[in-house]
Amino acid sequence: MTDDVRNVHEALSAIAEHWQPHRLTSINDYDVKVVKLQGEFVWHTHPDTDELFMVVSGTLTIQLRDRDVVLGPNDVFVVPKGVEHCPKADEEVHAILVEPKGTVNTGDAGGDRTSPLRELG
Repeated sequence: MTDDVRNVHEALSAIAEHWQPHRLTSINDYDVKVVKLQGEFVWHTHPDTDELFMVVSGTLTIQLRDRDVVLGPNDVFVVPKGVEHCPKADEEVHAILVEPKGTVNTGDAGGDRTSPLRELG
């Protein structure tokens, strides 16, 4: 997989459902994931790792307990480990996430939005 060229837009076009990250590639002990987001996710933390969000298209609001962080296309934000957050997208957002391998999308919250990491075609 690491020797293959991957196109972010093609990978995102292959994803049908929201809040279901797909592995685009991996580097060392990290997964680079693509995901489509729409609506409000769940409040959660990742106690042991930071989480990088990069917006490809759309506007993503990352709600924190003390403020909202608004990201547009090509914006990057890192949620520090242990910080409670809740991503929200009023309209569909395409994004890239970078997290250590094995990171669960719902962090410590669990629940019906928890998704196993999916592989792209």
